Amino acid sequence: MSGNMNNPYQHIVESLDPKDPDQRFYNLSKLGDPRYDRLPFSIRVLLESAVRNCDEFLVKRSDVESILNWKHTQTQSVEVPFRPARVILQDFTGVPAVVDFAAMRDAVMKLGGDPEKINPVCPADLVIDHSIQVDFNRKSDSVQKNQDLEFDRNKERFQFLKWGSKAFRNMRIIPPGSGIVHQVNLEYLARVVFNQDGYYYPDSLVGTDSHTTMIDGLGVLGWGVGGIEAEAVMLGQPISMVLPEVVGYKLYGTPDKFITSTDIVLTVTKHLRQVGVVGKFVEFFGPGVAQLSIADRATIANMCPEYGATAAFFPVDDVSVQYLEQTGRDEEKLAYITKYLKAVAMYRDYNDVSQDPDFTQVAELNLSEVVPCCSGPKRPQDRIPVSDMKNDFETCLEAKQGFKGFQVAPERHSTAVPFRYNDAEYTLSHGSVVIAAITSCTNTSNPSVMLGAGLLAKKAIECGLSVKPYIKTSLSPGSGVVTYYLKESGVMEYLSKLGFEVVGYGCMTCIGNSGPLPEPVVEAITQGDLVAAGVLSGNRNFEGRVHPNTRANYLASPPLVIAYAIAGTVRIDFDKEPIAVNSEGKEIFLRDIWPTREEIQAVERQFVIPSMFKEVYMKIESVNERWNALQAPSDKLYTWDPKSTYIKPPPFFDGLTMELQPPSSIIDGFVLLNFGDSVTTDHISPAGNIARNSPAARYLTSRGLNPRDFNSYGSRRGNDAVMARGTFANIRLLNKFLGKQAPQTLHLPSGDTLDVFDAAERYQQAGSPLLVLAGKEYGSGSSRDWAAKGPFLLGIKAVIAESYERIHRSNLVGMGVIPLEYLPGDTADSLGLTGRERYTVVMPEQLTPRMTVDVKLDTGKTFQVRMRFDTDVELTYFHHGGILNYMIRKMSEK
Repeated sequence: MSGNMNNPYQHIVESLDPKDPDQRFYNLSKLGDPRYDRLPFSIRVLLESAVRNCDEFLVKRSDVESILNWKHTQTQSVEVPFRPARVILQDFTGVPAVVDFAAMRDAVMKLGGDPEKINPVCPADLVIDHSIQVDFNRKSDSVQKNQDLEFDRNKERFQFLKWGSKAFRNMRIIPPGSGIVHQVNLEYLARVVFNQDGYYYPDSLVGTDSHTTMIDGLGVLGWGVGGIEAEAVMLGQPISMVLPEVVGYKLYGTPDKFITSTDIVLTVTKHLRQVGVVGKFVEFFGPGVAQLSIADRATIANMCPEYGATAAFFPVDDVSVQYLEQTGRDEEKLAYITKYLKAVAMYRDYNDVSQDPDFTQVAELNLSEVVPCCSGPKRPQDRIPVSDMKNDFETCLEAKQGFKGFQVAPERHSTAVPFRYNDAEYTLSHGSVVIAAITSCTNTSNPSVMLGAGLLAKKAIECGLSVKPYIKTSLSPGSGVVTYYLKESGVMEYLSKLGFEVVGYGCMTCIGNSGPLPEPVVEAITQGDLVAAGVLSGNRNFEGRVHPNTRANYLASPPLVIAYAIAGTVRIDFDKEPIAVNSEGKEIFLRDIWPTREEIQAVERQFVIPSMFKEVYMKIESVNERWNALQAPSDKLYTWDPKSTYIKPPPFFDGLTMELQPPSSIIDGFVLLNFGDSVTTDHISPAGNIARNSPAARYLTSRGLNPRDFNSYGSRRGNDAVMARGTFANIRLLNKFLGKQAPQTLHLPSGDTLDVFDAAERYQQAGSPLLVLAGKEYGSGSSRDWAAKGPFLLGIKAVIAESYERIHRSNLVGMGVIPLEYLPGDTADSLGLTGRERYTVVMPEQLTPRMTVDVKLDTGKTFQVRMRFDTDVELTYFHHGGILNYMIRKMSEK
């Protein structure tokens, strides 16, 4: 990852400190090229990587020139290589990555190669944070009970990961119970500047989670990639990327004293969706940035996938270094971080306009115009001012089924269902809050909003307010540091009194690990067919993600989560209506208990201190006693257990030989699924609980498991048999063939309506290739490799869509599934496609990036589509049948 003697840029290598001549760096300022000082700071990171890794093979001088010439090449779809300094994974995506590595070792062995070549060559950190669920809440022992249950459910997976940490070099595992991957990255793992193999260079990374971009808030360039692509990076392959446009986002003005970072990020998300930043970098600048803490910046960077950009970069400045100091990084590192970044002109003064680089375009936000807001009820970009929440929800009730509609008949808007819970009578209606979760790295990494929630809870308790006991309240901090400062500042006891006990350290509700609702609540929702609400401080609220029984889900700041929990409904106008009436009959308004920014900052200055971070992180890899006691094999090749329902060798490499097969056309394919717009990876990839009537449940039952032992799809990502059966199993899947939401499709030859897996199995038994038709933004949402692996196993050869989410398209390429895109102006509707036709996709012998190909129908109609292999490297992967096959063949070469 550092310099080599064949590098043509050796002449710009020099010592950072004359007293330590062995510690060197590539001084980009010595390139003597005036274009360098005009490059966006994010592009300078790409340039440094290209210069340092230039070997005239994987990285060439022409690549360096392309990046230096960014002002002209940014719009020319120029392909450049990028070698990130490290990779980060979480366990949902990490388990299948380690499964693939284990299976690749077996495949290399069969082809006569050295299996130990399958090994990470750059540092890889895997944080176990996605397995814990909110099974217990509202009690002081909830966290311990949930962690015990997490371990009981996932012991086999954890043993496998522990084997991986021993079998593979350069792989570190952060045990369960430590925190959320992105917060641990921010507070502990981030180097900001690497000091390795005698060279200083910028920290950079890719991660197998779309919210990897959170680290951009600290000035570390990073973004999410598919698990498949991350595995290739771990094996030493550079990422092949199209040099991106960079949108400069200028922040100015001062936020109102009642505004939170959540309000700012939801405003930014909606605005940048309107600007259009898909596939681009966003780089923040302007005097407003200097007013934002690193936690605020990280919150904004975290939701980068929700506004569609690849990265959301905040270059390092004094505030960044102060944060490193606050989080306990040692002084020697702080010194060389500052000195190095200044030497290569990557250190920023946001008040100095002379440092402002060139951008593709500039968008602006006046922070003084931001108002308190939420987003929902089904998408993170659908921002709603809090003052308009009541009206917006009631409009959504009646509106046509869609992102902003539930299509409830007007006469049912006032439906109320009485029920008993804990020997008391309650009533649920449309808009009733049944889940209130302070969750997700987006907000729990930010002391200002966490302490704000605590101060609001304190004032609420002092005013005599409470939260109804049937509402599932939870607090899942992103690291142990959060619990530490909540307790030290004295606000934890008030959060506990409102029901917001710590339930675990992990993603939890934000990824659908919300656990069961009380049975009487579920019965009341079902009886009244109610649009019940979840309110969470997360970053995703897609339909069916948070909980099957909450059809409306709103993203909100932690203080607002508590506010809506106290109110018990989202059908409230906080400006005009009291949040509650206390036991003395007094009306209490939200403004009476809302803390100001000044109040919060005073508490933060006093209680969020370096010693907390040092104490928590010095023992992070050894604090979990059950992990320490876990026994795991130490063999270099994994011994697969045929009885396991968690870990199974995948069939991806079965029958693999060293010889390549020429690309073949898809002949008379059937359409398995026919979609509209915004089909997310939550719709495609198995996620959440395994429904008892699903193909995956039938498989697990056939293996002798009871429903209580099914666990979640996420926990079973190491078993392809479960995951293939769970692909397209989302209950909110809207397939045009059926005209209703269901995890089913039409088997066209027979006319039978079947579960998607069962239909695909019939097609495969008949030898019929399959396609998917889709609209805009196909594959938006989390970066899930199973959203590509699952369709591959179902026999899907190609997808035809109007547009793709960046990571998902890359994952399809990585699995050898062909991403096809309608030409501009064409859609399924404009072409008159019903999906009932038979499709032949004609593949020429010579393929080129982004070429157009013919699609012929059995009706006699022909139309053209663009093949979205965007680079020569992607075409190489396709010729090999996918990126992993390519790596196996490469590692097996004598």
